[in-house]
Amino acid sequence: MSELITTALVDLNLPGNDRTEATANLVERLVKEGRVTDEAGFMTAIKDREAQMPTGIEGGIGIPHARSQYVTEPTLAFGRSVQGVDFGSADGPADLIFLIAAPDGGGSEHMKILASLARRLVRESFRTSLRDAATPQDVVDLINKEVLGR
Repeated sequence: MSELITTALVDLNLPGNDRTEATANLVERLVKEGRVTDEAGFMTAIKDREAQMPTGIEGGIGIPHARSQYVTEPTLAFGRSVQGVDFGSADGPADLIFLIAAPDGGGSEHMKILASLARRLVRESFRTSLRDAATPQDVVDLINKEVLGR
């Protein structure tokens, strides 16, 4: 199994003015890295999940996520948005966007990732470190240490 997140899955200047466009830009990275086999199919799964309940949380965070038959392995992608993207949080747009992709039948792995990520994201120091990260490798190292305990 590959790493959950790699530098190729990090965009420190994520384009997109709405959640669909921003998410699609991250999904493109998953497709290029072989983590998603059908871009449109996976986008449909994300939109269906988003329709159930918005995935924005306080602190400027969006966490679109879905299980899908088109996901080859559990994956986390990260984008930092300069202008912010509305993911439905009461406190406004998200500038830190995490896309969690999980394979169908992959057990509870993506929920463990989501829970661990959410626990870290309540810490201001973690959010600040993500906002201040100078390189994609800085983000990968921070997530590996703080979220995955590596």
